[in-house]
Amino acid sequence: MKLAVVGKGGVGKTSITGTLARQLGREGYKTLAIDVDPAMNLAYSLGISTNIASKITPLSENHSLIEERTGVAPGSSGGVFSLNPTVSDIAEKYGLPGPDGTRLLVMGTVRSAGAGCMCPTNALAKALVRHLMVSAKEAIIMDMEAGLEHLGRGTVRGVDAMLCVVEPRMQSIETARRIKDLSIELGVKTLLIVGNKMKNNIEHNLLKKKSAELGIPIIATIPYDESIEQADMARVAPIDFAPDSPVVKAVEALKGSLTKQYVAT
Repeated sequence: MKLAVVGKGGVGKTSITGTLARQLGREGYKTLAIDVDPAMNLAYSLGISTNIASKITPLSENHSLIEERTGVAPGSSGGVFSLNPTVSDIAEKYGLPGPDGTRLLVMGTVRSAGAGCMCPTNALAKALVRHLMVSAKEAIIMDMEAGLEHLGRGTVRGVDAMLCVVEPRMQSIETARRIKDLSIELGVKTLLIVGNKMKNNIEHNLLKKKSAELGIPIIATIPYDESIEQADMARVAPIDFAPDSPVVKAVEALKGSLTKQYVAT
């Protein structure tokens, strides 16, 4: 299965992505986690050491690779893309091994205004999503950048499902509505809500009501848990920091729902 984790900034996409990838790995899935978020924090949530994570060079800064595969150097203007769709070797060449048999590929992005045209980099990201094939017991899960920019660029084309992480807050719910509209335009097969940071029945009921109005099914709800904030401060993966926490158990239930759905189909 190919999954993209999307949502408003700060809703907990990265923690969920890293924990889900680890749990898929523990179940025997060969799992590739792709960090498409400019913050590039997936390494920590996945459990790659700070020393190694600090030395990661994202693909967006590997200009020779981008030019080789797209025919256009980052920062150049004009020209015609001649995209080489052969990207199956990129994960093995540039991915970092992580715990539980996972592998991390960091796409990255332009760090500041005026740093160059993103078109070649985006073309490479889209080719990766479209052409990386998955077989039995394989999974690709992407931590997308916050908001809607990635949807506008079409990076999520080719995924089997998008998991939209939603807090029980109206701004987060409104982002989910806009994501749904764009996902339809892009032909995404399945959009599912993962409710996160849920504190009480009032918030659960709000999310149920709004998901019904949006027509987006809820596949999982994850409780608010202070250990996730503590894990972030310690720069330790949630699954390592508090392996028996309510959040880790809830993500494990999410993994079970996803694997049952895709095994059945």
